[in-house]
Amino acid sequence: MMDWTDRHCRAFHRHLTQRARLYTEMVTADAVIYGHRERLIGFDEIEHPIALQLGGSDAKKLAAAARIGAERGYDEINLNVGCPSDRVTTGRFGACLMAEPQLVAECLAAMRAASSAPVTVKCRIGIDHQDPHEALPRFIETAASAGIDTVIVHARMAWLEGLSPKENREIPPLDYPLVYAMRRAFPHLTIVINGGVRSLDETKAHLAHVDGVMLGRAAYQHPWILLEADREIFGSVRARSAGDAVRTMLPYIERELTRGVPLSAITRHMLGLYHGVPGARLWRRTLSEEARKPGAGLEIVERALVHVEGALPEAEPSRLEAAQ
Repeated sequence: MMDWTDRHCRAFHRHLTQRARLYTEMVTADAVIYGHRERLIGFDEIEHPIALQLGGSDAKKLAAAARIGAERGYDEINLNVGCPSDRVTTGRFGACLMAEPQLVAECLAAMRAASSAPVTVKCRIGIDHQDPHEALPRFIETAASAGIDTVIVHARMAWLEGLSPKENREIPPLDYPLVYAMRRAFPHLTIVINGGVRSLDETKAHLAHVDGVMLGRAAYQHPWILLEADREIFGSVRARSAGDAVRTMLPYIERELTRGVPLSAITRHMLGLYHGVPGARLWRRTLSEEARKPGAGLEIVERALVHVEGALPEAEPSRLEAAQ
């Protein structure tokens, strides 16, 4: 989710679901150590539980970055071994490390030794010409030898030669059964599945086979999916309505505005909340056009909300999913 999410997106998503764990976009270890930490890895207390996702292949630097993340209060430190972008591969981190499981294990061990927060790893089922039925269990076994107990698996191969990052999210076929098999092969580990999950119904189907499900672009493009997550996935008594979520977000927005954050930097993540319901176009237009104007404030969000007030009550997401 590099270049997609940020702290404002996570704050918005937290107002939709109180229980789901939120992840940062991947941040390199060098950036954490030498960069502007508040800008890169700062977060609001409302975001808990939250995981910091790191990229890198230098065990010492990753350990230092993990220590910094844990000291800042992150609930989990995750090593990304799944991102297939060119700039990531050039820097020797991301999915290319699937070819070096022992190095990954060394990095994870160093991170665990340095971090008071749990350390996890996210990977693909394999890269390029690897046989995923051999590469994935070997990778998981080697990573687990470093003492980690949670592996998040994007259920696609990553083709680092010949496919763009976008194509790597769409062209390699999903192999969910292979990830399910990893749950059976490593019963002592927590196996979380990722890739192509579009709804809570699909999430529940996966949970019959694995321990957790990670939503990425579906949650960003159609954030209303998260409105029923607490009830449908975590067993809470009731779901929050979209209008309630927006209203409870207003104090956060007001606080960020006083800090000099442009309204559009926050509302750009909210555009898809009312996707597919009457008034959605006016909701998006108001937030995308009016929020960019100098001095734009809370009145823009309140004005946008008028166009969709009552259009997405608590039970509506399931209807919308069926209509997509």
